[in-house]
Amino acid sequence: MASDMPVTVYPPDEDGGRRVRVDGEILGRAYGLRDVAEFLRRAGLDDADEGYVAASGLIDWRGGGPDYWESSSL
Repeated sequence: MASDMPVTVYPPDEDGGRRVRVDGEILGRAYGLRDVAEFLRRAGLDDADEGYVAASGLIDWRGGGPDYWESSSL
């Protein structure tokens, strides 16, 4: 089941993008909750939207939660 896949969102890089890993595979860089939701939909979690991403306990947010998208080097 897609909702059982581990999801990790890494700290923002110098451009504010955050790598998104789903079930051990890097799917890309997200620049906001909408991007993370799209990666989850592509991975098979059809109901993922921005609200789900912000509230989900499924996601391991590293280097800041769902509201943090700025590089720590700024």
